[in-house]
Amino acid sequence: MKPKASVNRPPTPDVVENAPEREPTLQELINIKLIETGEKERLMELLRERLVDCGWKDEMKALCRAVVKKKGRNNVTVDELVHVITPKGRASIPDSIKAELLQRIRTFLVSAAL
Repeated sequence: MKPKASVNRPPTPDVVENAPEREPTLQELINIKLIETGEKERLMELLRERLVDCGWKDEMKALCRAVVKKKGRNNVTVDELVHVITPKGRASIPDSIKAELLQRIRTFLVSAAL
C-alpha cells in the first residue's frame, strides 16, 4: 500500500535497486560550481540590475497590467500570466545584456578551470 501524497510536497519517488549512478553532465557540473562559489547569485543580481536599468522590468510590468486589464482581474491566474509573458520577456532582453552575462560566465569558467 502506497502512502498518501502530501499536500505540501510531491511523493517520494520509488527507489530503483541497483540503478547505476550516472555521471553529472557538463551543464550540471557548471551549475554546481556556480552555486558553490556564489557566482550564480552575483550573476542573477547583475541581471536584475541591468534589466531594471534598461527599462525591461517596467515593460514587463506594463505588459502584465495590460493582460490583466484585458482579461479582467478575476479572470486571470498567475500561471496564465506567466505563460503569456515569458516568451515576450525572454525575447525582449537586450542582446548587450545577454552578451555581458555570457562573457562573465566564460570568464568564470576559465578561472574555475572547467
